[in-house]
Amino acid sequence: MSADTPVPLVALLDHADWHQVSVLASPPAPTLLVDGVSLVPDIRGRASDIGGQLLTVLQPPSRNDWHIDVLIQTAAAGGASAVLIGDSSPLSQPSSALAARVGLTVLGADDPLAAALAARRFVSEAEQHVADTVLRVTCMAVRSGEGVEDVMKAVGSVLRRPLALVAAGGDTLLGTDVVLEADRETVARTLTSVAARSRATQQVELSGSALLIAHPVPPTTARDATMWLVTRLPHDLPAECAASSAALSVAAAVIGQRASLRRLAVERDARARASLLGELLNAPEDLAPTTRRRALEAGWRLDGWHLGVRIDTSPDVDPVAQRPEVVSALREEGLEAVVVEQGDGWSAWITSDDEPRGADVEARAGQIRRAQRRLSTTTSTAVGVGRCHSGPHGVARTLGEAGEAARLAAGRVASGRFLHVDRLGLGQTLLAWTRTDTFQPAARSLLAPLEGQHGDLLHTLTTYLDEESSVSETAAILGIHRNTVSQRLSRIRSLLAVDLADPSERLALHLACRTIWIPPSDVG
Repeated sequence: MSADTPVPLVALLDHADWHQVSVLASPPAPTLLVDGVSLVPDIRGRASDIGGQLLTVLQPPSRNDWHIDVLIQTAAAGGASAVLIGDSSPLSQPSSALAARVGLTVLGADDPLAAALAARRFVSEAEQHVADTVLRVTCMAVRSGEGVEDVMKAVGSVLRRPLALVAAGGDTLLGTDVVLEADRETVARTLTSVAARSRATQQVELSGSALLIAHPVPPTTARDATMWLVTRLPHDLPAECAASSAALSVAAAVIGQRASLRRLAVERDARARASLLGELLNAPEDLAPTTRRRALEAGWRLDGWHLGVRIDTSPDVDPVAQRPEVVSALREEGLEAVVVEQGDGWSAWITSDDEPRGADVEARAGQIRRAQRRLSTTTSTAVGVGRCHSGPHGVARTLGEAGEAARLAAGRVASGRFLHVDRLGLGQTLLAWTRTDTFQPAARSLLAPLEGQHGDLLHTLTTYLDEESSVSETAAILGIHRNTVSQRLSRIRSLLAVDLADPSERLALHLACRTIWIPPSDVG
């Protein structure tokens, strides 16, 4: 950066340090540059060399003073970029007309000295401006609160520009949405480029004259996706760009440290939860007093009736990082559950004072299934629900059943990879009978008209019957509109000549479907 760096006057007008400066006459063109700053004490003062300069008059002039017109003519003749006077009230009509005629921008400010010094920092003292900004950002960031949000707020107060944590694809994770939809593709291309992998600051030129400054945040773990600390500048003001780049590198390091500390605290809590759950699952008949005390301190209710849930996911998912999403999904369905990271997934249970009735258990199973669907937008899962058991050892029993159900659910695409143990026993018995040599040919003959039909009618029928003839549940599992399900069911009734409202016909069809339909994940 050179000692004197000409800057666009429109960029100065868009900067926070010039928020008090207003245009009084002849708005500047985008190409008008300021090469330096000249100061004169009053309206009668004269500067020797004003070419390309911002001529600043420190004392407020009288608006009826003919010297204003002389100042405008002299400044224009000398090639000044603009004139800044110590008064933000409007010019007289003749003075405004004169400024427009000679093509000179006239600015006003209640504190012209502060505005002039700010302009000088950007033009002639860029290195000092960068150093000062970095020092203030460092002090504010280090002294801020413990959270990432606290650091961003502190840094934003220094830069006075919007700040955000952004994913490599351009999505805002935290803070102000600085990536506009029109610029998302450009930003994503830059932040995922080979150059970006060097973990250096990136500058992205946006539509118009705007500029995006982005610095990567050090990842907490090797599995973490890259996040960028980003600010948006309305103009490419060299001193501000350099200061923002240096400031973001400092702030990103502090944010990375805070995120690491938070991660350590979360992992410590996760280990404590997993250790306590291990004690419960492997406890002898008499639960140790220390285990009871730790459970009480953790807010776990051991008395009462427990309904266990096991949520299995893929090995590439971080159960510790995504536990809040699981808790939130259950809570949004009205379920307050204990959720513990365990293996490739989570173990959870819901506790009630009294033994739930059958209808209550089914209702809770429905809530758990809806919570699974909420999670499905980001995470693929297989969910099992156990029976209700009471007392401290009931937690281990219901979670054991839920785990078995989750393993079975993993292969049940038609059921949305969800299985409730209370509905498992009779279904398993009937399914074993349907696999006999006498039933299979009859089942194939019954469902033969559905073969080769558009819309995968066999899958639709199987799912519909699995879901107790619920069109909305079937649509949710298949990922199609409920009207599409209704249309397919109408075709199925016509092709098979059956009455799906008749319980006996529904049972026969259900058994036939479960006999011959093979989920895609089971093939091979």
